[in-house]
Amino acid sequence: MGLSKCMATLANGLKALIGPLAAALLLALPVLALPSPAHAQGAVRSVHGDWQIRCDTPPGAQAEQCALIQSVVAEDRSNAGLTVIVLKTADQKSRLMRVVAPLGVLLPSGLGLKLDNQDVGRAGFVRCLPNGCVAEVVMDDKLLGQLRSAKTATFIIFETPEEGIGFPLSLNGLGEGYDKLP
Repeated sequence: MGLSKCMATLANGLKALIGPLAAALLLALPVLALPSPAHAQGAVRSVHGDWQIRCDTPPGAQAEQCALIQSVVAEDRSNAGLTVIVLKTADQKSRLMRVVAPLGVLLPSGLGLKLDNQDVGRAGFVRCLPNGCVAEVVMDDKLLGQLRSAKTATFIIFETPEEGIGFPLSLNGLGEGYDKLP
């Protein structure tokens, strides 16, 4: 099977599980994580602080879909990256935050989140793909409000039950970017 056919098959399976935009973005993550924006898939629609709104029309989708995205590296490990994707579902009924963590993460420990050094909780990983493991959270009004008002966020993954790796994430522009999502 050729690479393009294999990627198309993977994309179709992902769309059924996690939605068309997230599938397209997850397949593009190895490219999205590169420092040069010219290499990223999905057009950058706008920049809001440290966040980008990227839009694309995934194969088979009838309309363009957009997400608010930021990629970061660990404070103490420059080779470990994490990508946060905030999006509204196609039916506009739900708001999701999908976080793609590096492979090798300890799945039962989940993904931790601290806002302004206050523990907010943990989200479970829902699936691992060739480019990372995905945790997903439905964003309610409370969480969205906390993200809008906080100054700092740290996502935490675990390689062992005792060893957490922190990924500092800038919240600069998150609220403005979220408000601009179509």
